[in-house]
Amino acid sequence: MTLPHAQNAAVSDVTAGERAQRLADAGAAWNDRIARDAANAELTYRVVGRGIGSVATEVRAGRHRFLVDEPGALAGDDAAASPVEYALGALVSCQIVVFRLYAQALGLTIDDIEITAEGDLDVRKLFGIDETGRAGFHDVRLSVDITGPNSAEEYDRLRAVVDEHCPVLDLFSNAVPTAGSLAPALA
Repeated sequence: MTLPHAQNAAVSDVTAGERAQRLADAGAAWNDRIARDAANAELTYRVVGRGIGSVATEVRAGRHRFLVDEPGALAGDDAAASPVEYALGALVSCQIVVFRLYAQALGLTIDDIEITAEGDLDVRKLFGIDETGRAGFHDVRLSVDITGPNSAEEYDRLRAVVDEHCPVLDLFSNAVPTAGSLAPALA
């Protein structure tokens, strides 16, 4: 399992110029790939989770491993963030990527960005107490704090563009066809 401080050490500090070059290079490379064959735009992500401990999950995503758990009040050992906290974390991190990508594309500068996500969840459906509500978040709020030399209007426009193009925000905002299957254990 990778610990957060080890993950941070693996992320290199980059200058604004280096970041801009990496974003420009990635955008150009994807544009070229997709122009050669539209099928190159289709990606499939795969993660595998294995139950451990009380209700924890060890997740493998490519070469990365991380732990997901629940607090004690939800039968967990509180050894890691919960699934819904990771979901909010995925939303925040995707927003940051897309903010940086589109700031670069629009010629805007982000000196610093911090996004806070809050989600409200009613556990009655989770525990089978009331089947009428949602099992997931019924409200999510994002607060974006950007610093940079551009005007508030330019950053507002950037926010609108980001919200139109953020894959994880799209997951939160729109129903996604989801299918499940059960592979019975062999005796």
